[in-house]
Amino acid sequence: MDIKEYIRENESRFLDELFSLIRIPSVSAEPKHKEDMLACAERWRQLLLEAGADEAMVMPSQGNPLVYAEKRVSPDAPTVLIYGHYDVMPAEPLELWKSRPFEPEVRDGHIWARGADDDKGQSMIQAKAFEYLVRENLLRHNVKFILEGEEEIGSPSLNAFLHEHKDMLKADVILVSDTSMLGADLPSLTTGLRGLAYWEIEVTGPNRDLHSGHFGGAVANPINVLCGLIDQITDEDGRITVPHFYDDVEEVSEAEREMIASIPFDEQKYMDAIGVKALKGEKGYSTLERNSCRPSFDVCGIWGGYTGEGSKTVLPSKAYAKVSCRLVPHQEHEKISKLFAEHIRSIAPESVTVSVTPMHGGEGYVCPISHPAYRAAEKGFAQAFGKKPLAVRRGGSIPIISDFEHILGIKTILMGFGLESNAIHSPNENFPLDIFRKGIEAVTVFHREFDNAIRQ
Repeated sequence: MDIKEYIRENESRFLDELFSLIRIPSVSAEPKHKEDMLACAERWRQLLLEAGADEAMVMPSQGNPLVYAEKRVSPDAPTVLIYGHYDVMPAEPLELWKSRPFEPEVRDGHIWARGADDDKGQSMIQAKAFEYLVRENLLRHNVKFILEGEEEIGSPSLNAFLHEHKDMLKADVILVSDTSMLGADLPSLTTGLRGLAYWEIEVTGPNRDLHSGHFGGAVANPINVLCGLIDQITDEDGRITVPHFYDDVEEVSEAEREMIASIPFDEQKYMDAIGVKALKGEKGYSTLERNSCRPSFDVCGIWGGYTGEGSKTVLPSKAYAKVSCRLVPHQEHEKISKLFAEHIRSIAPESVTVSVTPMHGGEGYVCPISHPAYRAAEKGFAQAFGKKPLAVRRGGSIPIISDFEHILGIKTILMGFGLESNAIHSPNENFPLDIFRKGIEAVTVFHREFDNAIRQ
């Protein structure tokens, strides 16, 4: 039976199994979901066993549990390690969803739910391609799975887990479906990711909230100060002002800039899709360069003072912001984290006290397009989507990818099937059924072509 026929005959079951995962609200950012994390890990363990793994287990970590499974074909055969994550982002604001986020629905040819794409849907693509190969006796190499439950909070426990289980996780290549394509008709393989550094800033002024009439104009307002500090982080050209921030930034070569410029990109359509009338970023670089291979700074959240109904004339005691920098390869997130904290403290006025708390981060990553596994993935996309995929860098971060290379010594192939319109991390996350089917086919071909490449 070929893969297309297998998908047609089993799609209803595939969706039932995916929906059983989605219905578990495995939100790693919220401690109230601790039991859901364990339940989701256990459900994945069951599904991988049913898909054909010789063994599967839920393993403890310093935080949420991990799922490990493997299928052994031969001790002499190469090994592919498949990575995914079962945790999801919080669903709020709930009122913006058109359906319940943890009760999946199929509408207009899409699966609608939190985790439909990121990363339960994409991980299910890997599981079902694996299932097909096992059941049709087509698997010629060993396969291992590792699914974690903390990717959405920066994978704080995975680094130690990798060090502790290096022998268990030995492989020739790692395969990940947790990235996106340029479009449904523009298949692409991610060849690079940006790194990340993330902080919480706390600005403290008076020892209590004050009456703004009695104290306004005489006492520093922490919210005003915080806004001023944030405003100083970037200059009028969109460059980050932290001293030595750009020391390790590798300038994109002219050859790569030409390759980026050749990517089909409609800037007006891009703006229309997100509802903005103009774009803004670092001077001297194109939009695609800015959001893929240049660093950036963003305020992810800001709060303080009175935000309830009506008015309250208050000068707040404290103000807070969560901020982040996307980094490029060669920028070490720990180094950047220290530079940023030192800079914020150095420009803070004496009228307030400022603390900067690092939260999480990770390094960037670049994959060579000459790697045999990359070529196998390329052929998988070409067969499933009918055209050769473009090689692109993406602006997102998966911090653990660089850890895989540093700790395990293994390159990672980023074979993702997401779309910008899938709205991951946002209300109404979705995943097109057509892409789900093509993804399973593409991964199936990857395994076949990887065997051919290794045995040549």
